[in-house]
Amino acid sequence: MDLSCFKAYDLRGRVPDQLNPGLAEKIGRAYVAVTGARNVVIGYDIRLSSPDIADALASGLLAAGANVHDIGLCGTEQVYFATSHFGMDGGIMVTASHNPKDHNGMKMVGPDSRPISSDNGLNDIRDRVRQPFTDAAEPGRYETLEAMSAYVDHLLGYVDPTSLRPLSIVCNAGNGGAGLVIDELEQHLPFEFIKVHHEPDGHFPNGVPNPILPENRAATADAVIANGAAMGIAWDGDYDRCFFFDENGRFIEGYYIVGLLADQFLRKTGGGKVIHDPRLVWNTQDLVRAAGGEAIESKTGHAFIKQRMRDEDAVYGGEMSAHHYFRDFAYCDSGMIPWLLVAERLCQSGQTLSSLIDARIEAYPASGEINRTIADPPKVIAAIEAKYSVGAIKVSHVDGLSIEFNDWRFNLRMSNTEPVVRLNVESRGNIPLMEAKTEELLAEMQRLNGKG
Repeated sequence: MDLSCFKAYDLRGRVPDQLNPGLAEKIGRAYVAVTGARNVVIGYDIRLSSPDIADALASGLLAAGANVHDIGLCGTEQVYFATSHFGMDGGIMVTASHNPKDHNGMKMVGPDSRPISSDNGLNDIRDRVRQPFTDAAEPGRYETLEAMSAYVDHLLGYVDPTSLRPLSIVCNAGNGGAGLVIDELEQHLPFEFIKVHHEPDGHFPNGVPNPILPENRAATADAVIANGAAMGIAWDGDYDRCFFFDENGRFIEGYYIVGLLADQFLRKTGGGKVIHDPRLVWNTQDLVRAAGGEAIESKTGHAFIKQRMRDEDAVYGGEMSAHHYFRDFAYCDSGMIPWLLVAERLCQSGQTLSSLIDARIEAYPASGEINRTIADPPKVIAAIEAKYSVGAIKVSHVDGLSIEFNDWRFNLRMSNTEPVVRLNVESRGNIPLMEAKTEELLAEMQRLNGKG
């Protein structure tokens, strides 16, 4: 049996050879066998294969004795929300996010929407799939669950409605599922939404929704400029990530959004802890400190961030990859809460998004993440550490290698899945220094790679 769709954090694979209804049915049975869940939320994204896979998954859960609460077509965060909000034992979302359109997958959570990954049950579910099953003495019950209204009410609770004013906002759902939520929110907000690639369509007529790819950004940027919008937002297929464009159509690096959201959230809470990843840190740390909060580094990845947030009781967590996590959202990531907070900030401040972001870019210019294919990543990273740790004021291994000097710092880390290293460089208000050090590090990596 091909179980290559089981990854470190979720399931993803080609349909039908790596994931299909037959396997999905077994996964449902194995999920119950491993977790003991009795009430499970399921939902699915807009991919053409998703309804059949979700039906088969439900059949397996029911046969194993679990009650299925089906919230239907939705985004990943709605499964997270429904699982925690309705006090369920677990939840499974059928989605492959931004993978190619002939792929599908699943994201699984347990009670309180705690993630199930390879180190806490996902490998056990994979191994259980290989074994024979017998039906439960009493099959579970199936019901549809209306979760959208409670979810929308929860989202609206993050902003002060009295502070909102009319704004023109471009929203690009990428023919994923985000448009369905925008249509619901629209009824409660004073914003004018200019809708791009809005209708859910698993054929992906405008390409797979992945706004992190530069070639996918033009549709949002052009619409912002053409309509004189205050900002643009684009989502991936299951809308657990959102990406921002300022009023000039400029794509904004996720690093600066983390700082903006931390600042906006701490203004509401009057302090608290904020979790961030180690790739780029100075801007976030500066804003969190100024807002009376405490910034805490965590290893990159949703399972690490969510656990650290629980450990620290953090109010917000952010990764520069456009994942944003909220304590009151069961410590889970949402692609809807961030843009609501940014829109609220524009209304409250009267500033443009570009002015808010430009000030931070000027204070802490950054290279953005640069990927390089390296034959022997550990060897190259060790050599970089040996060279650059001399004279450094801080060397950290929270996630990869971080080395800090008075006026610049960098993070170099390996990919978990390919022979690629990822470089991020930032400085304190010195763009030429940041650019020079970036080029210097890239040249050194190339030289070390050539040595074999």
